[in-house]
Amino acid sequence: MLTLGPVAFAAPWVLGALLTLPVLYWLLRVTPPAPKRQDFPVLRLLRGLVAAETTPARTPWWLLLLRVIVAALVIIALARPVWGPGAAPGGDGPLLVVVDDGWAAAPEWPERMAVAQAAIDAAARSGRRVAILTTAPTEAAEAPRPGALLPAEEARSRLAALRPKPWAPDPAAAAASLPAWRAANALGDGAVTVLWVTDALRHGLPVPVAAPEPTAPLPPNAQPAGRATPAPAPPPAAAPTGPDGFTTLATALSAAGPLTLARSEERPTRLLLPPRAEPERLIVRLAQTPAASAGEAVILARTAEGRTLARAAMPLPAGSMGGEAALDLPLELRNRVVRLDLEGTVGAGGVMLLDERFRRRPVGLIAGDEQGADAALLGDVFWLDRALQPYAELRRGSVESLLSRPLALLILADRPLAEGREQQTVATWVERGGTLLRFAGPRLAETPDPLLPVPLRAGERALGSALSWEQPQRLAPFPEGSPFAGLPVPGEVLVDRQVLAEPVARLAERTWARLADGTPLVTAETRGRGRIVLVHVTANAAWSNLPLSGLYVDMLRRVIGLSAGVAGAEGNAALPPLETLDGFGRLGLPPPSAGPVPSNLIATAVSGPRSPPGWYGAAGEGAERRALNLSAGIAPPVMATLPSGVPVRAVGGVPAEADLGPWLLAAALLLLALDLIVSMGLRGYLVFGRVAAMLLLLATPAMAQEGANALATRLAYVVTGDAQVDEVSRQGLVGLSDFVNRRTAAALAEPVGVTPGQDDLAFFPLIYWPVLPEAAALDAGAAAAINAYFRLGGIVLFDTRDEGSGEGMAPGARAAVRRITRDLAVPPLAPVADDHVLRRAFYLLPEMPGRYTGGQVWAAREQDRANDSVSPVILGGHDWAAAWAMDARGQNPYATIPGGARQRTLAYRFGTNLVMYALTGNYKGDQVHVPAILERLGN
Repeated sequence: MLTLGPVAFAAPWVLGALLTLPVLYWLLRVTPPAPKRQDFPVLRLLRGLVAAETTPARTPWWLLLLRVIVAALVIIALARPVWGPGAAPGGDGPLLVVVDDGWAAAPEWPERMAVAQAAIDAAARSGRRVAILTTAPTEAAEAPRPGALLPAEEARSRLAALRPKPWAPDPAAAAASLPAWRAANALGDGAVTVLWVTDALRHGLPVPVAAPEPTAPLPPNAQPAGRATPAPAPPPAAAPTGPDGFTTLATALSAAGPLTLARSEERPTRLLLPPRAEPERLIVRLAQTPAASAGEAVILARTAEGRTLARAAMPLPAGSMGGEAALDLPLELRNRVVRLDLEGTVGAGGVMLLDERFRRRPVGLIAGDEQGADAALLGDVFWLDRALQPYAELRRGSVESLLSRPLALLILADRPLAEGREQQTVATWVERGGTLLRFAGPRLAETPDPLLPVPLRAGERALGSALSWEQPQRLAPFPEGSPFAGLPVPGEVLVDRQVLAEPVARLAERTWARLADGTPLVTAETRGRGRIVLVHVTANAAWSNLPLSGLYVDMLRRVIGLSAGVAGAEGNAALPPLETLDGFGRLGLPPPSAGPVPSNLIATAVSGPRSPPGWYGAAGEGAERRALNLSAGIAPPVMATLPSGVPVRAVGGVPAEADLGPWLLAAALLLLALDLIVSMGLRGYLVFGRVAAMLLLLATPAMAQEGANALATRLAYVVTGDAQVDEVSRQGLVGLSDFVNRRTAAALAEPVGVTPGQDDLAFFPLIYWPVLPEAAALDAGAAAAINAYFRLGGIVLFDTRDEGSGEGMAPGARAAVRRITRDLAVPPLAPVADDHVLRRAFYLLPEMPGRYTGGQVWAAREQDRANDSVSPVILGGHDWAAAWAMDARGQNPYATIPGGARQRTLAYRFGTNLVMYALTGNYKGDQVHVPAILERLGN
């Protein structure tokens, strides 16, 4: 390959033909104009004269120069010139392209692909074979290993199919696979040229031990004699000093051949860490590799519907390794936050999912004796306050005042409920979904009330009483199915006194915790949509030392989790994946390799092909839903030490190559056409008709757009004049076309915007029409064009984008639809029936949602036989384009409400059915006649 400045020639030997241009010039210059025949009788008078010199007419010099330029352009074009060629690593052997495709690659994925693509293009011009090695485990949980050596054209398509993974790479496993690959391809040491597009991070470092979660500390000297003191938390693990995965792979690649690194030198790698919940705010945390200059990170707090509730700006000084920022939100809004996003960054490293562990639920506390309720060590709610303060918003007051506001949990510490209005108020609140937690005591033992999970015996069981123990009782392990299952039971927890439950039917089912002798310690019963829980000892240390242990805090947190409508953690119960993040940080259906994760390990599980980050738990309302986050199982990003003597390229700013060959050939053709016109003029053959034909031939490329519309199948949308709405329509049809092309045999080209009455609509099988509330009525030309489109079999999808349709349509949208369709031949519409072809044209759909769901979708009545019962109009208000929309980065910019990824998938499937309906009509509908046909054949 020959490189001359910014131009390279893939076939430089063709340039040798330029040496023949002087010969070509000499041959062309002797070509005379064509002779003319002219009758001239007096030529006899000239007979016998001797001519002094005979000279043929010569071709004009400027025409010779034109023809030589044409020949030079053809020769240069055949030499395959490329403007701005990418440089491949030196060498003439096979090229191995290594790509780090872990979580850190997503923010700069297009730039990384541009570097690798340029190297493969350069290898293609040299005729070198290419292999690709990715360093992250595959979605099938296979260890990374190099692919086969392929021609550069095939390697180019393999590279385009790569996507970043939402877990860390495994460079050590990639290094281990190289010797076998080199042996299989008979490649010795130094025989391969290597380009490694890397993030230059030290992957595989141990995860630092997180600081212990806040617990209820004991006052000084409050530890009872003979009770073990909790050991302090171990310090964070230090980073290893030995070689890491990056160094291991760099050494293996250097042994394979000349190595070149490509990495980003400007953008730091950032990772969102689990936030820290404080009583009044949520502290968001970020770790990053050191940056040369100061910057700022912005974290967005979002709801399940995708709405941003708050943003926290985090200043990051030059050289900092991370920072913290506070999100100050009212408790009601804070509890709605389910996701934190790092603004301006894509990838799983910039996403943090928040489950019940990060929420503060409002909890009401009522003591039996309010005067001494907060007395140190002895007060009824002293230990409750200290145990719950780090995790919940504690409220005090009367029953009526507490229940007048949203409340997750109501705790009564030895507080009987008065008969009448008070009992009725609490009972109604529980039946509507509230959770009532009660602690026993002398008052409750004497005057029990109906709001208990089990009937109680009169009096209490205590040391020295009629129902006495010989010694204090320990706790038994928590039974299977209990919300406390999986919690370790400390041996030092002892119970001296308790209230006893009557041995009634189903007592075992209502028991969540027992003493060692089988006596129930915690019982519960479901009432309506809520539940009542009773702890058979006091909330303070009068009857037991349970409030002095960490188990007390854990049990209370489990009950708070229940109060939020989330099933309690079931010990080691496996939680299946519900929605998982892809490499770009988008929630979607879990990959086939994803499996369940034990509930007690999900907070610290390491993300991988078997456990990608995302939501885990059981489907359905009220089921447990836990978040597995990437940063919980990996260490903060740490830069690796680059190997000495290895050249490093910068990722980013790689210009796209431009093949100059087609442009040079097009210029040569234009000059040849000009030469033809000039030659015809010199020979006397130039007439107006021929010139007009030549000009028409040259003008044909200007008509390419309309011809492309006729030759390619594409969807269209009506241009409304609102730039934002039109862009959503375009992105929506781009996303739908991509989905249809990947899932069906259809081949849809890029969608286009149309204006009825100005553009020819006959080329489009389906037109999406977003209806604006202020839309004006159609003029006569536009109405005639739409009616003609209906007669030709076209389908228009009217979308009011107002979350409903039909009778539920907003008044403004209904008026706009009436204005638009006033002069259109719209048939009578009816709700889409369950057996309509739209529900089974490709997928079987019980519903047809878009960005919104729940509204009605309307189509022409099937008994209307016009156009073979294919409805020319589909009407709805689900904002389908926003659900289908896909931006330039391949992301879905608009949230689907409220169903998330599952709802978006159904929206894409409805769009596919709609396209199939527009392309095939009632083909699927004919299947309803199959039983009748078979019956007739049987007769």
